[in-house]
Amino acid sequence: MLDLPNNAHVLMLQGPVGPFFERLSRDLLAHGHRVTRILFNAGDSLFQHSGRRLAYRGHPDAWPEYIARLLETEKVDALVLFGDCRYYHRIAHWTARAHDIPIYVFEEGYLRPDFITLELEGVNGHSQMPRDPTFYRAHKPEKVPTPEQVGSPFLNGAVFSMLYYLAMNLGWFIYPFYLHHRPWFVPRESFCWVRSGWRKLFSKRRDAEIEELLQTRYRGNYFLVPLQMNIDAQVRFHSKFGSVEEFVLRVIQSFAQHAPRDSVLVFKHHPLDRGYSNYRRFIEASAESMHASSRVFYVHDLHLPALLKQARGTVVINSTVGLSSLYHGTPVKVLGDAIYDIAGITSRQPMDAFWREPEQVDDELFAQFRNWMIAHNQANGSFYRRLPGTRNAVGVHWFPMREDPRPPLPLLPRRVPVDVGIDLSDTVLEPTVATAPGAEAPVTPATPPHVH
Repeated sequence: MLDLPNNAHVLMLQGPVGPFFERLSRDLLAHGHRVTRILFNAGDSLFQHSGRRLAYRGHPDAWPEYIARLLETEKVDALVLFGDCRYYHRIAHWTARAHDIPIYVFEEGYLRPDFITLELEGVNGHSQMPRDPTFYRAHKPEKVPTPEQVGSPFLNGAVFSMLYYLAMNLGWFIYPFYLHHRPWFVPRESFCWVRSGWRKLFSKRRDAEIEELLQTRYRGNYFLVPLQMNIDAQVRFHSKFGSVEEFVLRVIQSFAQHAPRDSVLVFKHHPLDRGYSNYRRFIEASAESMHASSRVFYVHDLHLPALLKQARGTVVINSTVGLSSLYHGTPVKVLGDAIYDIAGITSRQPMDAFWREPEQVDDELFAQFRNWMIAHNQANGSFYRRLPGTRNAVGVHWFPMREDPRPPLPLLPRRVPVDVGIDLSDTVLEPTVATAPGAEAPVTPATPPHVH
């Protein structure tokens, strides 16, 4: 699990929606550690019952001084959070680093669906994983256990999300200044879920027609482009693109000008973004302006593994679909910052050249890279359902920490953001009010520093 000293004081911030962090708290307490959880909204409060609870009800501007004071006075030994790009987490991450406090970051699994991710210092673009292929080539191959299949946790995740956002909305007046990382107005969210279902049905016939073409006429001669969610922190913080549309336009321009005339381009919509975004008109207009309308397709629900196996190549910003593509031996071109963008694993040539001669995957190197991840920063399980047969409250099979992957602290600023100046335009600010912590009781913060 976490590599902690005896009787450690663990400070936990926001976790995935649902009881995962509550269960983790119970495991930590059972191992003799102290746990303090900061609650930022009523959704957090709904699922957290173990350990000490502090309710932060202050303005976002007051958060930097608040978390700095808390880390100093509470003698915190480790900081635990889910995702390192949320406003509160970015500030806390920077502050903990300044105090030499280890930071454990959970994230959705790099190797989905049977794993979750836990890394020291940061995940995704902030990960400290080496990008040098010689590291993995020289690394002694590890025998990793076959993971237990998680199955589909969608229903659990949907129920947890509904309860979380319902509590957040009903209890908005308790945390009136809370700053969330995405829209959270329940009627709007409900409308988007209904619209998602309608779009799924509406696109079913068209998807089937395109699937028939890809399996026959264009089999092995199409390029797949999996789209990421329009609010994905991976796009906003770990790429040069200001939006998904900007990425789409760049790909279509390059494909139209440089790809073989008998090949086609397939954009696949992210399933969880279907109710929020629709890029059909934008893609069709962009392809038409590049005289490539007949060579560009847009799909929703085709079977992803089948698409990857038969594709000539995959183009991503930094989606974990890239890892699935590599697993199937399909070349990948990365346009953002991805943990797997390593010479020998992904294509290194410019995208304009990728269309004609994609660099092939070094299967042996990728296998060593994948096994290293399983052994060092992946845990077999899900945030949204417990695996049967586990002996811990959290319900996952922890990966074996065979060595400490945390480099010496002076090396870390290479990827970890060290500027506390935060642009609030990066985050959705919902209308709200409030104060700061004290075991579920407001505490007036000191004069806050300016956050720019």
